[in-house]
Amino acid sequence: MSQPMALWLAGAPLILASQSKVRRTLLAAAGIPVETDPADLDERALEAKAQSQAAGAVAALLAREKAIVVARRHGSGLTLGADQTLSLGSERLTKPQDRDGARAQLRALRGRTHELHSAIAFVQHGAVRFEHVGVARLTMRDFSEQFLESYLDAAGAAVAASVGAYQIEGFGLQLFERVEGDYFTVLGLPLLQALDFLRRVGCLAR
Repeated sequence: MSQPMALWLAGAPLILASQSKVRRTLLAAAGIPVETDPADLDERALEAKAQSQAAGAVAALLAREKAIVVARRHGSGLTLGADQTLSLGSERLTKPQDRDGARAQLRALRGRTHELHSAIAFVQHGAVRFEHVGVARLTMRDFSEQFLESYLDAAGAAVAASVGAYQIEGFGLQLFERVEGDYFTVLGLPLLQALDFLRRVGCLAR
């Protein structure tokens, strides 16, 4: 029996500066060995300092700072930071704290189009090797109040796990009538751009 092609060529796993199970699963499914080490950052404080910046710039800042902090703990290892922001017109939303906050966000998003900005940053030896911000536009349908409550019941605690109070890979898909953009960007990890960088630096087979 032939052996599977060795896709990952680096000597050590990629370090993911995130506790996101979705991001880890996406990387692992693409053949990348991953070690997770979440950054201990006050994200809200960083966002407050960058309040005047556009949503994409804030996502890039958070991804970069996460990667830099975690990279210091891992010597020469290649570290990936990632973050996502949501903008509704000129307003930027953050993760809801509870069911009431999720309900308020979903009511604000209902029947309207918002943007997700998903940023990645690779850091090694204290230097940023690559950065990218992907953008996706999502339009929620004009769902009923009854549906909203049923959705909140079905999603449970997950509504507070992400900005916008939804995971489009699960129950959250039923909230939408149109999605424009890369699916991986919607999930919070512009994976194709990450893979391209890893190939260019010799971590992945070309």
